Amino acid sequence: MSSATSGARARARVEVTAAIKDEARRQLAADGAAKLSLRAVARELGMVSSALYRYFPSRDDLLTALIIDAYDSLGAAAEKAHAQVASAGTVRRWTAVCEAVRTWALAHPHEYALIYGSPVPGYSAPVSTVEAAARVGQLLIGIVRDAHLGRGVAVRPLPDGLRTEAERIAADLAPDLPPAVITAMVAAWAQLFGLVGFEVFGQFNRVVEDRAGFFSYAVTQLAHGVGLLEQR
Repeated sequence: MSSATSGARARARVEVTAAIKDEARRQLAADGAAKLSLRAVARELGMVSSALYRYFPSRDDLLTALIIDAYDSLGAAAEKAHAQVASAGTVRRWTAVCEAVRTWALAHPHEYALIYGSPVPGYSAPVSTVEAAARVGQLLIGIVRDAHLGRGVAVRPLPDGLRTEAERIAADLAPDLPPAVITAMVAAWAQLFGLVGFEVFGQFNRVVEDRAGFFSYAVTQLAHGVGLLEQR
C-alpha cells in the first residue's frame, strides 16, 4: 500500500469518526445519554451498523470517546483562561479557571450533563477517562501549590476525626501539600461543580437573578476557603 493511499485512508477514518461523534452529540442533546444508540447514529449518517462498529465496537466505547472529548474541551478552556492571567495573584488565577468552567458549561450544557450529570444506566467510565477528567482539578491544585510554596495559605486546622481521611486524600492527590490544604481543595472543587450544575440544570431559577455576579462572589469565597490570599 502506498503512503498516499494509507494517508487518505487515515484522513477518511478521522473524518468519519468526527461525523459519528457529531451525530452522537446531536442525539445527546435531543434524547440524553441513556438513549444513545449506535444503530440510530448509523441510520442518521446513512451507514450500515456493521460499518459503524469498526469505529466504535459498542455504545460504551462511543460514550467513552464523547466523555474524554468533553473533559478535554473543558480542560483546554480552563487552561487557556489560566494562561491569560498566569502572572496574576493566585486568587485571580483561581477565579479565572472557575469562570472558564462556568462559561464552557453554559455553552455546552449537554456535554456538561454527560460528564457531571446523572450516571448513564449500565455504563461505567473506564480508567482511560481519568487523565482528561483530572485536568481542571490538577490546574486548581497547581494554583494552591504555588500559593503554599510562595506566600503560604491560611487554612483552618483539621478536626481530629477527619485527619486519617485527609491524610489518605492528600497522599492520593497531592502528597506535597498539607492534608488540611488538599482537603479544603477537594471540598472547594465539589462546590465549584455544584454551583455550575445548579445553573446549568436550572436550580437557580427564581432564586438567583445576577448569576454571573453571584458566581464570581461564590468562587472568590471558595478561593479564600482553600487558603488563598489576595495579592497586595
